[in-house]
Amino acid sequence: MPRPKKCRKVCCLPKVNEFLPTQRSASNQDVVIVTVDEYEAIRLIDNEGFSQEECSGYMNIARTTVQQIYENARKKIARTLVEGLPLKIEGGDYQLCNGEEDYCGCGGCRKHRHGCMRQEIEENTK
Repeated sequence: MPRPKKCRKVCCLPKVNEFLPTQRSASNQDVVIVTVDEYEAIRLIDNEGFSQEECSGYMNIARTTVQQIYENARKKIARTLVEGLPLKIEGGDYQLCNGEEDYCGCGGCRKHRHGCMRQEIEENTK
């Protein structure tokens, strides 16, 4: 019996969850689905500059799991670009961050930046 999947922590859902090529052939009906946790791995590693180890700490999963998620996401994105396919971001095993953690694992995402800084100041003054 396989181990149950652990939910990955995601800071927020993407602002845009669907991308369509401008020159789309009528016969091409494939849509590539990138899961929300794959999107989060791409966002953290490629956009925010996290290492895979930092990303794993933030998402509360093993580094090897992040590596697999990241690799799958990159392959899907490459396929959409090369084949001119539409891309949707949906589904996956994730849990949205509620903003109530004592420490923000990403070190200062927009949602937590002030809370994290406030906690660091409080800890330093004690």
